[in-house]
Amino acid sequence: MSLLEFGDRGIYCKQGDFYIDPWKPVSKAIITHGHSDHARAGHKQYLCSEETVPILKLRLGADISVEAVGWRESLFFNGVRVSLHPAGHIIGSAQIRVEYSDEVWVVTGDYKIEDDEFSGVYEPLKCHHFITECTFGLPIYKWEKQEQIFEDINRWWQQNQSENKVTLLAGYSLGKAQRLIQGLNLDIGKIYTHGAVENTNQALRTAGIAVQPTIQVTPETEFKELQGNIVIAPPSALGSPWTKRFKNYVSGVASGWMAVRGNRRRRGVDRGFTLSDHIDWEGLNQAVDYAEPDYIYATHGFTEVTAKWFRNKGYNASTVQTLYSGENDEITEEA
Repeated sequence: MSLLEFGDRGIYCKQGDFYIDPWKPVSKAIITHGHSDHARAGHKQYLCSEETVPILKLRLGADISVEAVGWRESLFFNGVRVSLHPAGHIIGSAQIRVEYSDEVWVVTGDYKIEDDEFSGVYEPLKCHHFITECTFGLPIYKWEKQEQIFEDINRWWQQNQSENKVTLLAGYSLGKAQRLIQGLNLDIGKIYTHGAVENTNQALRTAGIAVQPTIQVTPETEFKELQGNIVIAPPSALGSPWTKRFKNYVSGVASGWMAVRGNRRRRGVDRGFTLSDHIDWEGLNQAVDYAEPDYIYATHGFTEVTAKWFRNKGYNASTVQTLYSGENDEITEEA
């Protein structure tokens, strides 16, 4: 019997009697991060990083039973040692390290190698069993440094401002939106936000997490206030009646999927910026090389390609089907 098992409710540790990111109601859920495909409603008890607590309460209700766990703090469940380590995906995102009888598993959740100076710094971990996402598990996905991407975004915004246009930039409301906000140059103008983005901003600020100043777009907000400024909204807002107030505007989307030609056209936006909160192909290989696992389990994404690649490199690698949707939500709805 494996220490961690893959069942119809998610990843389960029978010895410790807990689940990791379960998608059906359970008694004890350890949550990697606050995106809805990893943090579901209905669990009796939640355990997560301190920074994820306000996010869960915002999304799942203030009355949920949630316990904050510090980074690298050891918890014990019937002899099973559990600790949370930074994943670098979004604010508060964690990898879950599980140890019992000298056997170590790491559940990465979603993660990225690059330090975006807001979401925490990915912490490499050695283990015997490595459960990894592979949302962008193909060699074509190679991210540019975010400094270059934000230079492009700010230059685009400044150009739109010179033409008296509103700049509308889409990224999901938790994680990507705040990363965009932190990278914008306030010397150019003001940052306005969709309500879903602003609700997340306020929850983080209330918890003591610094987010650059933003102004929520309301029914009373007039076009002349927005003119020359930038609006951050979830992808679901693109093309919706909500955008009618912007009148003369230019739209863009920030997503890893923008690396694929045609996705910008499919979304009907003027610009696409390849900015992802997930690992690229190079990062995936770096993470595996450092972990030195005996077994690799590829989840959500290009699982078959990823598993085959690592098998060819000599690893014992297999695929695991989950309900996780990953960054596909960046193109459709917010994650």
